[in-house]
Amino acid sequence: MAEAVDRWLDTLDGSALRHRRYGSYSRHLLTELGDIELSVPRTRHYCPTEILRSYARRAPEIDRAILAGFVLGLSTRKVGEVLLALLGRPVSAATSEPGRQDPGQTVAAFHQRPLKNAYKALMLDGVVLARKTGAGALKRPVLVALGIRHDGTKEIIDFQLAGSESAAQWEHFLTALHRRGLTGEGLEMICVDGGQGLIAALPVVYHGIPVQRCWAYVAA
Repeated sequence: MAEAVDRWLDTLDGSALRHRRYGSYSRHLLTELGDIELSVPRTRHYCPTEILRSYARRAPEIDRAILAGFVLGLSTRKVGEVLLALLGRPVSAATSEPGRQDPGQTVAAFHQRPLKNAYKALMLDGVVLARKTGAGALKRPVLVALGIRHDGTKEIIDFQLAGSESAAQWEHFLTALHRRGLTGEGLEMICVDGGQGLIAALPVVYHGIPVQRCWAYVAA
């Protein structure tokens, strides 16, 4: 931040004395190493806080940890307890809750983003997850598409909560992927389990692409 102030002052001519340094102020930033107190330098008309993100009080890693906790189903209280153990500083419900406002928009943007044919293999599977309700645990399948890039890295392309793993549900999911840009160009194979609904839906959307069955299901 001191270097940013120096660079900014160097862009001004010598007569601009009204822009001279104007001391500093203290600011706290919560990082994965714990709470850090910073001394932020400033001038009368410039302060280099964009380096920290405007008004941010937590490092991006902390926000991602909070978000991950909510995705895993932890309550606000549990997230605070976990962060206390990791950071040595309590994170109140009021502090954690803003991180909980973003997932809805983030997830919606994730499901709507354009897709590219950047994969050599596509892995499709239905993962059954249990959700607690007043009547007990309710199990619902989540349809998942995972792509393997040409450099070998894996990427979750998309997922969708479904009523079942029927051919109609899979066709709806795959058609949405196709419309967003995942047309199958460049795919060497599609890997699937033994689900008959998925196997029936594949030729409708991704006709002509070789299908590799999971050996465990084939052996069964």
